[in-house]
Amino acid sequence: MSALPPAGGGLPRTVLRLHRAALLTWTVFVVGVSGWLAWLTKVTAYDPGSKGPSCYDVCVDGFSYPVQLSWAGDLIDYGFVGVAAFAGGALIGRELESGTARLAWTQGVTPVRWLAAKLALPALAVTVGGTVLSLVFRWAFAAHPDLSWENWTWAIAFTARGPLLVAYALCALAVGTLTALWLGRALAALGTAAGAMWLFSAVLTYYRPYLWPALTRTGPHAFDLPDGTWLVSEGSNSHGRFATYHPASHYWPLHLTETAIVLTVAVLATLLSFRLLKHRTESPA
Repeated sequence: MSALPPAGGGLPRTVLRLHRAALLTWTVFVVGVSGWLAWLTKVTAYDPGSKGPSCYDVCVDGFSYPVQLSWAGDLIDYGFVGVAAFAGGALIGRELESGTARLAWTQGVTPVRWLAAKLALPALAVTVGGTVLSLVFRWAFAAHPDLSWENWTWAIAFTARGPLLVAYALCALAVGTLTALWLGRALAALGTAAGAMWLFSAVLTYYRPYLWPALTRTGPHAFDLPDGTWLVSEGSNSHGRFATYHPASHYWPLHLTETAIVLTVAVLATLLSFRLLKHRTESPA
């Protein structure tokens, strides 16, 4: 095992060297998915059969524009699960389990500096990469609305078209780190962190329409809502029909509210990680 050098400039450089394979993988992922989206937007979308069959369950064409756009969106949207697994398993958990971290702490690198260096470079990488993916997906999603089956209420598009995507990646990094420090085992931290982030995302997705006040429309008879609205609930009462919904203008309030929640969890997980590390390293062996 190799310890981290005490020199200020050597610590980030060593972290980069230790995890260059992960950084390369992340770079390939960002470039590859961005290139795929560019190809879909500039080439596939202009193919006469790009829209694909009109039915969904039986005859979906896997090479059509909307299907491939959905696949690319899935990769972007759930990339944070991989970030959580990396943070819990390789970034923190492996070094705690192997003893490399404790060796570094005995050679002039304080635990706080060690953890700060471990988090800084991956945080920068996921912020830059997530921003690129978000901008590219936003461009691709808006380029051919007539070919897409979805609108802004689609869970993938809701997340991937703004800062919420980066917020989830940073939260995954923080949660993976906290899980690794808590469990101290790479494999256990990997699975727990990935599962925790998936569950956290699922819960927020379920409660997403309630993060901002919805509008309510009533009438004595049945009525149609404008295109692009997100219907939350509808029914009838003694006054006639009613519908609770979000217009398209509510996208940013909903998106930014969820972003604030996710970033708050990321900050809390980071603070807890440093507090847990301090407690563990200051406690008698």
